[in-house]
Amino acid sequence: MQMSFLNDLFIGLDAAKQEELQERLDLVEHKIKFMDKMPVACLDTGNNPGYLLSEEIALAGGRLETDILSAAFIIYYQPGKTLTDLMREVPSVLDTDWPAVKNSRIILLNDDAERERTAENAVSLIEDIAEMLHPGSFIFGHEGDKWIRFEV
Repeated sequence: MQMSFLNDLFIGLDAAKQEELQERLDLVEHKIKFMDKMPVACLDTGNNPGYLLSEEIALAGGRLETDILSAAFIIYYQPGKTLTDLMREVPSVLDTDWPAVKNSRIILLNDDAERERTAENAVSLIEDIAEMLHPGSFIFGHEGDKWIRFEV
């Protein structure tokens, strides 16, 4: 598995913790190996494409898509924005012609500004994105807490 940015986060962790996190990543990697890569657009509340989560999306079985009409899923994510902020701001920027909107595949993701970028948080985020993109194949239990499916 390509782990460029994760390698740095794993430095300094004890062996048991590294092994536990690696097992969690391996579980996701093994399951998505046999699934199609889901095209995902990652937007901020101004509908600007974002690339902050491209590695996590790739590790979770998605591929970043810049053409909104080709995206099966749209993840709204903006550093510092809570789920409440996103629920308030996203409805007005959605276009009902987008396939992801028609198929109710809009996801709001809260990456809490207080949460530091640690190996644990990165692995958790990869698990969450895997669950968003492959519902039914993964259940990690953070839906409603860190992210929600947004019904239009």
